[in-house]
Amino acid sequence: MATIYDVARRAGVSPATVSRVVNGHANVDPTLAERVRCAMNELDYRPNAVARNLRRSRTTLLAVVISDIGNPFFTALVRGVEDVAQQTGYSVVLCNTDEDPAKEARYLNAVLAEQVAGVIISPSGPTTDLERLTTARVPVVVIDRQLHGSRIDTVLVDNEHGAQLATEHLVESGYRRIACITGRWGVYTACSRLNGYRRALAAAGQPYQAELVRHADFRADGGYQAMADLLRLDPRPDALFAANNLMTVGAVECLVDQGIDVPSAVGVVGFDDLPWAHLVRPALTTVSQPTYQLGETAARLLTERIADPDRAATTVTLPTKLQVRESSIRRPAPAAGPDRV
Repeated sequence: MATIYDVARRAGVSPATVSRVVNGHANVDPTLAERVRCAMNELDYRPNAVARNLRRSRTTLLAVVISDIGNPFFTALVRGVEDVAQQTGYSVVLCNTDEDPAKEARYLNAVLAEQVAGVIISPSGPTTDLERLTTARVPVVVIDRQLHGSRIDTVLVDNEHGAQLATEHLVESGYRRIACITGRWGVYTACSRLNGYRRALAAAGQPYQAELVRHADFRADGGYQAMADLLRLDPRPDALFAANNLMTVGAVECLVDQGIDVPSAVGVVGFDDLPWAHLVRPALTTVSQPTYQLGETAARLLTERIADPDRAATTVTLPTKLQVRESSIRRPAPAAGPDRV
């Protein structure tokens, strides 16, 4: 393999000049810099990343620690992170915790051991320990969930307002016994979306009924089981607000399996848009989040934190939007015969 000294000889410059070009320093004459780049191309020179990282005490890797790689919400989010990372000279490694605090802790240990340049994380719960990272001066940005009491850069969406919009829409569509399937107790997004649901009911003069609320695991199976449990109530709910996309999928599957018509028998609104939400029948009404922008914003905050470790912590809250489709527009039930799907 070609060395920095080979490049210097080919370009007719000193090894120090080659080093400055490789590291992106601006104080190199443009003509000399072009000669160095040409020599690097001719010799197929590749900088020794290991040696550079040892000198810097940090890699050029950003770790993105997410709770569920199977959730389409994170797909667009990570794309936003990666696009910014590529523009700013970083590469991205992806860590999937499966909402498991022990697995998350192992990834955080690996982050410290590998000396990554920074971390973007969707915490598995309120007990996530990020103090080890901040104590080690590892730049951190929290996404999707807020850790109370932490002075860390955070990017959120307006969860409570989005849930309120969803529930208000069901009320305005004529539904009166509106159920809610939200996430696990203590998880920021689950609590915020439940609060929005309650605020909408209070504003409409409808009582909050704890029997109409179920806590699940943000997965499709959890949504299915929660919906099946709600359908055993007498009287059963006539509408549902589901607090994430996968639980919405599970809940709708349960309604289909039980032959319950959506939306005439049970109206449905989910939180998080799905790429195919408009293709299913009935098309799903959802609260959409700017997921790509969320990842993009988190990556920009992280690169700013890397450049200025001592600046004040920033919290950015992005808006949500209600996408009204067929699943929440009440229509008359069939005159006779079994419920249709």
